[in-house]
Amino acid sequence: MLVFLYNLYLKYGTSERYYPDIITHAVARQSELLIQGFGYDGSIEPSTIEPAMNLKVEGVQLARIIEGCNAVSIMLLFISFMLAFWGGAKRTLLFILGGVVLIYVMNILRIAMLSIGIYEYPEYSEILHGTIFPAIIYGTVFLLWLAWIKSYTKPVKDA
Repeated sequence: MLVFLYNLYLKYGTSERYYPDIITHAVARQSELLIQGFGYDGSIEPSTIEPAMNLKVEGVQLARIIEGCNAVSIMLLFISFMLAFWGGAKRTLLFILGGVVLIYVMNILRIAMLSIGIYEYPEYSEILHGTIFPAIIYGTVFLLWLAWIKSYTKPVKDA
């Protein structure tokens, strides 16, 4: 259901002001600002050939931020797991909110660090993009799930 709603958003929720969609645009913009915060010249611009934002570090185009880079699909996976292991409205919804915020922030850090890493060490771009940085984002989700399950299951008390 969440994926269906997200697909509706992608189909009907796009805007010319926030290309290619508002979430991907925000992720690209915040990644750009973080790169600049790390002392690099970071910039983004809309792609002219695909629905993406091109990310440059020191004038070198290093990444394309597409819809799949905005971590929404990972957030939906996280939320689905949380709903499957419902632990009461307030508790579950607060954990979902905190988890989604953490995943979002980790994703911005991931994109910025990945871009800087590829700029500084281009020979490692494949392992950075394909292994290390996905492990960070999926590892974050896995640790959140473990924390939830640990808090969700209560130890059996001796009678």
